[in-house]
Amino acid sequence: MRLRSGTALTLLLGCLCALLSLSWYGAFGGHKGDIVDIYQREFLALRDRLHAAEQESLKRSKELNLVLEEIKRALSEKQALRDINRTWSSLSDETKLKLWNITNKNVLHLPTIFHHLPHLLSKENSLQPAVHVGQGRTGVSVVMGIPSVKREVHSYLTDTLNSLISELTQQEKEDSVIVVLIAETDPQYTAGVAENIKNLFPKEIHSGLLEVISPSPHFYPDFSHLRESFGDPKERVRWRTKQNLDYCFLMMYAQSKGIYYVQLEDDIVAKPNYLSTMKNFALQQPSEEWMILEFSQLGFIGKMFKSLDLSLIVEFILMFYKDKPIDWLLDHILWVKVCNPEKDAKHCDRQKANLRIRFKPSLFQHVGTHSSLAGKIQKLKSTSTLLPRFFFRSGNIEHPEDKLFNTTVEVLPFDSLQSDKEALQEGRGAVKYRRTADGYLQIGTAGCGVGVAEGEVDPSFGPLEAVRLSIQTDSPVWIILSEIFIKKAE
Repeated sequence: MRLRSGTALTLLLGCLCALLSLSWYGAFGGHKGDIVDIYQREFLALRDRLHAAEQESLKRSKELNLVLEEIKRALSEKQALRDINRTWSSLSDETKLKLWNITNKNVLHLPTIFHHLPHLLSKENSLQPAVHVGQGRTGVSVVMGIPSVKREVHSYLTDTLNSLISELTQQEKEDSVIVVLIAETDPQYTAGVAENIKNLFPKEIHSGLLEVISPSPHFYPDFSHLRESFGDPKERVRWRTKQNLDYCFLMMYAQSKGIYYVQLEDDIVAKPNYLSTMKNFALQQPSEEWMILEFSQLGFIGKMFKSLDLSLIVEFILMFYKDKPIDWLLDHILWVKVCNPEKDAKHCDRQKANLRIRFKPSLFQHVGTHSSLAGKIQKLKSTSTLLPRFFFRSGNIEHPEDKLFNTTVEVLPFDSLQSDKEALQEGRGAVKYRRTADGYLQIGTAGCGVGVAEGEVDPSFGPLEAVRLSIQTDSPVWIILSEIFIKKAE
């Protein structure tokens, strides 16, 4: 049977469409099966994750329950301790110390502050400040500690704080802390002093620069049975013993706040740039072997320590706080660390000089006349004097060419604020006195081949810390000073 060409073509196209439909159906059916498998696997994985999360939640719940039980137990023990406080107080110090060691889980019982001050065990808050004003700032470069006690005649504390704060830049205020310790146990007095400081320095308190603390009334031991020593009367022995404990309290409080700790007093005046000068001097030391940097030659003023060393220093002071004053104890620490008993005192002094380094000139002036020891009048000043005239001659008969040339005479006034006024420009812009980078004023010269420098010192400078000759250029010869005359004011 014959088919027309058009009919054959139509039949062929129909067969082709049928084949394509079957192919598409098979492909689609296979793809749908894959999707179901994927969803099933993801569902199973999700179920596993939910199960794991449920197990983790149960684990965390058990841990939280354990923590809550620990908190409840601690609170119960604390309440029990309060309940037996009267019984505990009736025990002797020796018994308390034995109980402390018995309850300690360590096999070896290391000495603590309670070994040196066992009376602290009688009250649980004996090491907590009774007054604490401030923000608790930490992480600073320098912490300054100022112990202050009630004086019978006059208090210099607010003047000291004004001086210290006024000489700080904004950056320095943000990188330091001044801690005032009101070293008294009368709550009315300590609260009054703290409130007065808050009213006078509200910005400094709020910013964290200034903090005020006072020790617990239970911090100090009974001073009535102290042994008299070194010819000091009982009242002075009590005064110096309490003072040692005041320093320890301040150091313990300050050691975690900064890198360096500077011990000051409450009756001083600070020089400009004192903080940056101290910090730079510490950073410029060639090694970390130093233990004390001194920025004043007076007593315990302007002494800088590394905070890491404070624990050692406090422990040493506590061992002998009843025996010797603080300056002696500090010297003994250095002796123990570096002095050889088989060598002479000069060798010992040289070794100690590596640990105790003095900066000159002094950065702090002591201004208090009335001591914190009742009835004691003190007139302590850093070395400074009035010098109306000076005269320096160089060279001699045997070496006439060994003379000063291109040399300036420079002085360092103690009162830099007043000297700044004198160094200001006057008249038509002429500078009366030129100031060097380190604060000296140039007041004379030695030149023109004469080798002599002489002149008068402006009396408006007041007391001077130092006088020096500064050679401005290299000298081709040695210089011999054959005559020095410095006249002091009458």
